[in-house]
Amino acid sequence: MTDSMHSINPVLGKIIGSYKMTSDSDIEKALKRSQKSYHTWKNYSIKERGLVLKAIAAGIRDQKEKLARLATAEMGKPIAQSRAELEKCATTLEFYAKEGPGFLANEIVASGARKSYVTYRPLGTVLAVMPWNFPYWQVFRAMGPILISGNTMLLKHASNVSGCAKAIENIVRKACPAKGVFQTVLVPASKVQDIIAHPAIAAITFTGSTLAGAKVAATAAAHLKKQVLELGGSDAYIILEDADLEKATDTCVNARLVNSGQSCVAAKRFIVVKSVRKQFELLFTEKMKKATYGDPMNEANTIGPMARVDLRNELHEQVLKSVSQGARLLTGGYIPEGPGAFYPPTVLTNVKKGMPAYTEELFGPVAAIIEAKDETEAMQIANDSVYGLGGAIFSRNRKHAEYLAANIMEAGNCFVNDQVHSDARLPFGGVKQSGYGRELGVFGIREFVNIKTVFIK
Repeated sequence: MTDSMHSINPVLGKIIGSYKMTSDSDIEKALKRSQKSYHTWKNYSIKERGLVLKAIAAGIRDQKEKLARLATAEMGKPIAQSRAELEKCATTLEFYAKEGPGFLANEIVASGARKSYVTYRPLGTVLAVMPWNFPYWQVFRAMGPILISGNTMLLKHASNVSGCAKAIENIVRKACPAKGVFQTVLVPASKVQDIIAHPAIAAITFTGSTLAGAKVAATAAAHLKKQVLELGGSDAYIILEDADLEKATDTCVNARLVNSGQSCVAAKRFIVVKSVRKQFELLFTEKMKKATYGDPMNEANTIGPMARVDLRNELHEQVLKSVSQGARLLTGGYIPEGPGAFYPPTVLTNVKKGMPAYTEELFGPVAAIIEAKDETEAMQIANDSVYGLGGAIFSRNRKHAEYLAANIMEAGNCFVNDQVHSDARLPFGGVKQSGYGRELGVFGIREFVNIKTVFIK
């Protein structure tokens, strides 16, 4: 068994970085260091913690180009999207620095007491188990609420983005005067259960597959530790009869191809009412064909490779199986010649229940078009999924679409006439097998604090 983790460039298929795994003894040291640091960090004022978050944000901006190129080299994200991801990280940390004091302020509650109130206190060290698809955003969006509330954080990142994980640790170390507030451990997934069980870990935040999330949840539950899980998604984008199809297809193409299609909240199922299905299909497919894929360092390309060849091959198998069961291929659907984990923009139509394109998450640049006879059936199809992370509805009747989004669609993030995306000001999370708990907004802080009642007679 190797004691190193390797970053393999998905364009060339070659190792571009090797990182020594954290030994068991060093994991123990990191956990003890984090626990010790917690007792220092929690006594910083919220304002002081906010200044540290601002310093981290400044560090991100100072190294933005270097960090962006690292992410693109390690997991293939188009370079412009890597830069945008880092800017979003910085602004989110600044958001929590500004809003943290208000979010964490004591709340007076009238009761039979002389005085009673709710106060918010940190829990301890939070273990963050994070995926490769947004190697910076996933970490920093958790870091903002975790650190501002006085917790410390231990990161176990995906092995193929170990360079990004170490870069994050270096930025925080330079910005934070308290040692051990944030640390990275380079360990395989097999070590996660042992770390969760360690007494130094108070809570866990996990982003990744539903299967892996279930294992994390089971271990955490066995040790009575709080978890937030952001898992898979198969977001439904519903195209109603009165939708502006030009605008809708522009949005749908962007939503399907963001991060080369490798996003939990990327659009995946396009449920179109019968009366506009052919027109939508034509416009959408034409625009998907125009998307360029290739070297992600080339600014002209909007799609890079998938993160790994095995993931590309699994996606292709889902496409082939769907076609064998009756789906019709409108564009793409082949493995290009040459090196790299590339897959072209692909559109499937005539997708029916039982096909992989209907029931499974397509984690790559593949769109599934599903016809519905009317609005009622479209909503039924959208909800006919084990997932419930995000969804969108396209209609000129905003008020009616709002009603459907708020009351009928079964998802944690429901948008009207726009693609689903996260925003530091709003809670983010899912229902059903897309997980539970919320990140971002005030709710992101409330997940990892002791919501304490204080009662004075």
